[in-house]
Amino acid sequence: MSRLIHWDPMGKPRVTIAALTGNRMIYILFLGFLSSPGCAAPVSENFMVSVKSHVTVQRGHTAILPCWLTFSESAEDMEIRWYQGSDEFDLPVLLYQEKAFDYSFQKALFAGRASFGLKEETSGGLKAGDVSLKLEKATIEDTGKYTCFVSSSDDYDSASISLSVTETGHQPLLSAVMRDDKVNMSCQSDGWHPEPELRWSDSKTALIPANVSFSRNSAGFYSVHSWVLVSSPSEVSCSVGLFSEEPKETRMRLKNSLEEESGSSSDAWVAFGILLAAVLVAFGVLYFLFIRKKANKSKPGNNTTDGAEFTIIPEENESLLSKATWRSAALLEASKHYVNVQLVDTGNQLIKMRDSILRENADAKFPDGDRVTCLTAVRGSPGFSSGRHYWEVCLANAKFDLLKKSWWIGVTDKHEIPHDETLSPSSKNGFWFLSSCPNQEDTLHFSTEPETFIYVQSKPKRVGVYLDFDNRELSFYNVEEKCLIGSLATKFTGELFPLFNPGKRDPGTMKILQRSVQDQSINT
Repeated sequence: MSRLIHWDPMGKPRVTIAALTGNRMIYILFLGFLSSPGCAAPVSENFMVSVKSHVTVQRGHTAILPCWLTFSESAEDMEIRWYQGSDEFDLPVLLYQEKAFDYSFQKALFAGRASFGLKEETSGGLKAGDVSLKLEKATIEDTGKYTCFVSSSDDYDSASISLSVTETGHQPLLSAVMRDDKVNMSCQSDGWHPEPELRWSDSKTALIPANVSFSRNSAGFYSVHSWVLVSSPSEVSCSVGLFSEEPKETRMRLKNSLEEESGSSSDAWVAFGILLAAVLVAFGVLYFLFIRKKANKSKPGNNTTDGAEFTIIPEENESLLSKATWRSAALLEASKHYVNVQLVDTGNQLIKMRDSILRENADAKFPDGDRVTCLTAVRGSPGFSSGRHYWEVCLANAKFDLLKKSWWIGVTDKHEIPHDETLSPSSKNGFWFLSSCPNQEDTLHFSTEPETFIYVQSKPKRVGVYLDFDNRELSFYNVEEKCLIGSLATKFTGELFPLFNPGKRDPGTMKILQRSVQDQSINT
């Protein structure tokens, strides 16, 4: 014989004694007051409430919190009350009584989202004693303990179940600052719930970070930041994830220059990295001057982003100024291959185009809603199948002091842009571009798979695009700052065309800048 003690919502101890006789389990129930332990209620053989101990669901999905009566007794004539926490009995998530739902005192957070669900597909519902709670469009605020309380005319019971609502955050972003013979590696990722786990490792062993810190924004999402000191050369990995999911990982190789990789490898994988050294190879003498200059320094500069792709620690910026000369030279070399790109007008009613100026048509009805898709994308001409080519796009309107917030700039192998709102353009299906993140002012996005996000200290006002077809590289420059934003290294096949997209809900314009033959000859 075994005894189970639990507490009902009224604060009374509820004692269940189970005796096993042959194949028959007899439950004898006692109710009593702590102040009168000698008093016992009459014996009852009614029902017991059972639940699962824990349920996990992704934010925005539907959660089922299983709860049922032990002997599959019908619950249609019973009162069923679900409430959150331990002190919200009178503020139910869901209340069912007298064969109807009562929303009079329902907690506002759950309005329109709570109903009965099935603990399994073959369940018979209320008739079979299944009183499971169904929560649609789960939110972070839904996280917590829930109590399933069931009562009849002569008995009641309850049990509690916990719900975890998860959100997978962004790909980790790595930065590196070189200090003598050590490299200060920093890793940051945001948008998680609950707090994620962050791990460092090199190609051989796990690394112990100097610090791991968490912060939580007003929406309830967690950010994690950590840093570690490593020796160069080496390969360093930072992975961030939840206990129940595959972690997101970003790797960086520390050699003569730094090279970043994100996600897993595949035959069609497009490596993302800030490859300044690779760019400088194409510049001949400039490359060797840079290596010699770097060898003579007691403190090499930070990673190849130079404060563009990754977050740079403000006090470190001074050590980067010595690179301004060769950065300007790299951009100057790229601009020697300037080509005047023209917009191809296909009569798209979702955009407005005049000469080399492009913007959305604010009066149009967009079938794709607020999402920026190929429906507003425009191809440029000419096309390229070899050689080096450079063009610039202005995103700022000096007259109105307006900086464009929504845009794509890059190349595509499509002779005609697919008019398909369901298409997710990426490097895997012939779209290589840099784009804005309208909801994140300090972030830009590359169309790689997996996606790559980079931090920038300031949004670019003018973007330079440098296509080195033969060396399989597409680079983007912040022309005003004279620095490289980032490069995509991949194998191009067929003909490539300039790609533009003015985005959505943005009154700003994008202008493809034209240079006179005289200006181009001066740069050459």
